[in-house]
Amino acid sequence: MAQDAFKQDVLKVLKASGSTAQMKLAKEQIIGNIAEEKKADFSKDFDASLPALYDEMAKAYMEIYTHEDVKEMLKFYNSPVGKKMTEKAEELYSKNLQAAQEWGASLQGLMMKYMQ
Repeated sequence: MAQDAFKQDVLKVLKASGSTAQMKLAKEQIIGNIAEEKKADFSKDFDASLPALYDEMAKAYMEIYTHEDVKEMLKFYNSPVGKKMTEKAEELYSKNLQAAQEWGASLQGLMMKYMQ
């Protein structure tokens, strides 16, 4: 029973921290490469795969953090700045992804410099 409550709290942290928003953005990026007539089926299958992913993520949290740690995280995410972080998580992830892609492109030149 205590483990169930712990897991439920971890799942709340995953949602509040923006981890689930990242999956939404990943889906949006991938779906652009799917044929139009297959997008609805892909979306359904993608969404169906998420609970298993979140369960695995919850296991990792539960190995690293105590239930008390997670309760403190929830207190933070319920604070004004925590709520703002949740609200802005998708936007931040998108901007960070763009920055990482630009960095990755510039890294190609650096790699070429040292690989010759």
